[in-house]
Amino acid sequence: MRDFVYNASPARVVFAPGSRARLTDEVAALGIERALVLCTPNQSALAEAAAALLGERCVGVFDGARMHVPVEVAHKACAYATSLGADGVVALGGGSTIGLAKAIALDMGLPIVAMPTTYAGSEMTPIYGLTEGGAKRTGHDARVLPRTVVYDPELTLALPVALSIASGLNAIAHAAEGLYAHDGNPVLDLMAEEGIRALADGLPRVAVAPHDLAARSDCLYGAWLCGTVLGQAGMALHHKLCHVLGGSLDLPHAQTHAVMLPHTLAYNAPAVPEAMRRIARALGRPEAGRGLHELAKELGAPTALRDLGVTVDALDRVADLALTNPYANPRPLHRQAIVGLLARAWAGAPPEP
Repeated sequence: MRDFVYNASPARVVFAPGSRARLTDEVAALGIERALVLCTPNQSALAEAAAALLGERCVGVFDGARMHVPVEVAHKACAYATSLGADGVVALGGGSTIGLAKAIALDMGLPIVAMPTTYAGSEMTPIYGLTEGGAKRTGHDARVLPRTVVYDPELTLALPVALSIASGLNAIAHAAEGLYAHDGNPVLDLMAEEGIRALADGLPRVAVAPHDLAARSDCLYGAWLCGTVLGQAGMALHHKLCHVLGGSLDLPHAQTHAVMLPHTLAYNAPAVPEAMRRIARALGRPEAGRGLHELAKELGAPTALRDLGVTVDALDRVADLALTNPYANPRPLHRQAIVGLLARAWAGAPPEP
């Protein structure tokens, strides 16, 4: 048994189909009387419905959340929250919206109630990210951890299949890196393996039957576990590369994770064989990296950076940025190997150690 330290992050989780009906009670339990509802532009109808449910406890809706949380959007949202006298925020959406709520919490100290509509998992972490000048800066702060998370699988029924698949693969990345994080522990290992298993089982069912509530529930359950792992264990090469790709090239978050994860797993495989064995077992495949690559192909997920609009001449710069202030990683980072990894990911080739 290895030595470890385990700190559970405080958060209330409400998980049930139809649980969005409890939103007013959950907001009131936190003493929030003037909630600002956040969303992206394409989820404004859902946000307005949540605002109507809150009634007098809602002071407005801000529908300007954007991917990677540009600092100018964060400043605009904070100014709007201040002008309305908001004393809390309700984040209805995926990682972009929850990320914006975290930026407000970081700046203003307002409590967050999160209602996820994707499998991003950000709602279970004290990790925030802000993008400025083509660079994404991340950090940890207990103030940004949502106080309550309302998981209603019915809210994910409208999530398009392609985005559901990419979002689910993104969630698997959180758990996979947690299995070889320098600060991991046996409790997180159990959560990580079960989270990967639930998503690997649920995503193919969602692909076949998008309105299968049981499949959606299993995926959301998996996303919760994977997000919990990310919230309590450090990130490694995979997340560093995805943060660089997303921040510098403005790539879609979930799809970038889906493309990169098989390759970053294969890179680290020689250094952490036990973690790879557990990932492979959870996937029901003989090998972690190649197994995940095969699963992504079977599900129709993107498998090549070039399909996301990345040009081959950007890869050297991405490698250089990834090696600047790198995250802790179980295998030493060598520039030539990282460039080779990126080249395979760009071409959609099978991953190699």
